[in-house]
Amino acid sequence: MAHVETIRWEGALPGKVRLIDQTLLPERETYLEIADLESMRDAIGRLAVRGAPAIGVAAAFGVVLGVQGLSARPAAEVVAAARAAAARLESSRPTAVNLAWGARRIVARVEREAAGGGDGRAVVAAALDEARATWTEDRVVCDRLGEIGAELLHDGAVVLTHCNAGALATAGSGTALSPIYRAVADGKKVAVIADETRPLLQGARLTAWELSRAGIDVTLITDSMAASVFSRRKVDAVFVGADRIARNGDVANKIGTYGVAILAREHGVPFYVVAPLSTFDPETPDGAAIPIEERAPGEVTHGALGPTSPTGVRVHNPAFDVTPARLVTGIVTEVGLILAPDKDKVEDALRRGGRI
Repeated sequence: MAHVETIRWEGALPGKVRLIDQTLLPERETYLEIADLESMRDAIGRLAVRGAPAIGVAAAFGVVLGVQGLSARPAAEVVAAARAAAARLESSRPTAVNLAWGARRIVARVEREAAGGGDGRAVVAAALDEARATWTEDRVVCDRLGEIGAELLHDGAVVLTHCNAGALATAGSGTALSPIYRAVADGKKVAVIADETRPLLQGARLTAWELSRAGIDVTLITDSMAASVFSRRKVDAVFVGADRIARNGDVANKIGTYGVAILAREHGVPFYVVAPLSTFDPETPDGAAIPIEERAPGEVTHGALGPTSPTGVRVHNPAFDVTPARLVTGIVTEVGLILAPDKDKVEDALRRGGRI
């Protein structure tokens, strides 16, 4: 099944990053060519590229953009520039741990290359090699998540999802949507109910767009309709992605996910999180320690038709909320399904995946 290609590196060195501008979907399918660090930081900050795995890959490529013009400089200068580029990218969005993970992975690689005696040219080449590996590995992991998650879906299943955790959120087939793509490819009939996901409508603009484009049966609802849909017993499972998972299994995801988890528990519907191990943060003990990004008031006070609230009204606009592990039926990872996640089970998965 063909998926939209969200992000890729083009050319050798110097090169550029080609990514789809998600702020223009679904009206226009437009691709950006990002050739410098600040343009990548801007793309991440304004959500031209978004989704935890995708911004991890974007950050990896962003560090390369920050050093690719330094091949003729001493290795120590390249390492310093890589560290500065990573810090600059990490400051763009605080919640999704993949962003820092992707940037720091490139820094670690250039540090090793320089410590081994590589010159500036070798260090820059190593940065690109590692970033490309990050992209490739994400695609492989997405496929594995789809394979494991599809086993949870029976023929005729109806799945509710919140926000967008599909191909647009990754370098591959997605996280939460990958099992759906896989199940359909295996011959199962699967229907999706997509929450619109206020205030930026990632479910309406992105999930509904990519599923429709792939020929998947999708129905769009407003966020406030979810309780009614659950009460009429039209949902067999909930599949969502994640932006950061704490060591105890608490899950930060797009604002509104916590409410969906509560509804799922009330109505006896399994609630699954689908995420790569790179989205787990072993340094964060629980959900209370996860930093929550507060975004601009205008995302709430203005819509496509103009102002939606009185001028000057106070606005609270957190981009994410935290779903406690006790509400999570299971977390699908590339090393298997973590049922009823807790600290011990999460640590076991991280050890098996070589993350701790």
